[in-house]
Amino acid sequence: MDISNELAIGIDIGGTNTKYGVVNHRGQILEKGEIATEDYPEIGSFINALHTKLDPLISSLKKENVQGIGIGAPNGNYYTGTIEYAPNLKWKGIIPLAKLISEKFELPAALTNDANAAAVGEMTYGAARGMKDFIMITLGTGVGSGIVANGQLILGHDGFAGELGHTIIIPGGRIHEGTGMRGSLEAYASATGVTKTAVELLEKNSGKESLLKKYSGKINSKIVYECAMKNDKLAKKVYEYTGKILGQALANFIMFSSPEAIILFGGLTRAGDMIMNPTREHMEKNLLPIFQNKVKLVFSELVESDAAILGASALVWEMRSE
Repeated sequence: MDISNELAIGIDIGGTNTKYGVVNHRGQILEKGEIATEDYPEIGSFINALHTKLDPLISSLKKENVQGIGIGAPNGNYYTGTIEYAPNLKWKGIIPLAKLISEKFELPAALTNDANAAAVGEMTYGAARGMKDFIMITLGTGVGSGIVANGQLILGHDGFAGELGHTIIIPGGRIHEGTGMRGSLEAYASATGVTKTAVELLEKNSGKESLLKKYSGKINSKIVYECAMKNDKLAKKVYEYTGKILGQALANFIMFSSPEAIILFGGLTRAGDMIMNPTREHMEKNLLPIFQNKVKLVFSELVESDAAILGASALVWEMRSE
């Protein structure tokens, strides 16, 4: 077959939404769509819904052109093709996702951690092109990470290396509802963490005016962003605090692997300088002099969702080369 006709499907499973795309060898996403992950508490119904969306697409593109399916998912294990104890998903325990999807679609399937998939996408098509040492941090429903060192994605002996979102940044701090751990980065720098910070600041500053007050009991990260964009002081403080925690954590990560760059990706990056400036300030402030002013801190160059879809689809080409 002419390689120019070969296609791969990339699937990015998030705690809230699952996004998918059909990708060619040049990294162009020809078709894409999404379903709500949260709507499917059972894995079987989720796979059926995905099949209903994708099967007509595959047929229209000629199934013989589609070489396989790559999947990025929280706690996805590249070695076993399983999702294992993902705290941000409704499916509990160990889910043999690659096997289930392969059987349903009758196509080869491979799985990796969602943030690792985003890192591969960024390295191939985005801000990390040509880099051999960088860290990808995904700021969404949770906080994910993909670590590339010496040109290699760090997977560890069991496939779970790089869970930087679950590292403890404030010992004894805020509880993470999914894991029961206290003070993890994800409890502060995720969309859920931003919501909790906003609620806490509202309680501490009950006497001060804020647009957030009229959303009492209904606050989420989108509302915090909208209020901050209207120059609400309390909403902007939420990003200052979030950036402080994130920056402190990034300083630790830099001193671990000395990357050329840290690339921020995901919904929270829409806040732009409101999140970037305090993050950079507190990152540099907490670094040893030998690391200061050496590491680029940048936003992803890829359209949100595209990095993970592209990275997941690249698993298909890896499968074929093995």
